[in-house]
Amino acid sequence: MPTADPIARAVQQLKRLPGIGEKTATRLVYWMLNAPSGTPSDIASALVALEDGIHPCSLCCNLTGSDPCPICADPKRDARLVCVVEHPQDVLAFERSGEYRGRYHVLHGSIAPLDGVTPDQLKIRELLARVGPGLDEVILATDPDVEGDATALYIGRLLQPLGVKVTRLAHGISVGTEIEYADAVSLARALQYRREM
Repeated sequence: MPTADPIARAVQQLKRLPGIGEKTATRLVYWMLNAPSGTPSDIASALVALEDGIHPCSLCCNLTGSDPCPICADPKRDARLVCVVEHPQDVLAFERSGEYRGRYHVLHGSIAPLDGVTPDQLKIRELLARVGPGLDEVILATDPDVEGDATALYIGRLLQPLGVKVTRLAHGISVGTEIEYADAVSLARALQYRREM
């Protein structure tokens, strides 16, 4: 049953966010109550804009407010290289490294049969549609864990008959680490020493 108390309601809604428990949600609500006038409205407006204005890029499937996304639209990016990642946050991690100047493809997950995630639920068909003249290399930059390795192996097998070079990140990133949390130096080394599959 929904509560009429605005503070309790705000706490309940904030608790829905990953990593936010009762204490943190309560602290955030009271911070907003003491913040300068308009702060909660600004935050609410920004969150509503996410729902209304963000959608997948028609080329790379990254989340964006414009189509194509700024990376796909940038003529200075090397269109001959496509780096395949699991999540939109992984694109940000590579961009922070400053080492990669190609384009991306976001799968929106990895193959995980135990969790009910199958290849047809990922953006693999969209990736295969991008393979053609002008694409020289696909870098498989899925997480170095069981699901990421299975996903890379599956995609690699689909791509190899299409005549494109397929590489996998070197293990400059610790096994079990999610790309999103990798440091810039490890990510740069993993890109530099990638290997053909």
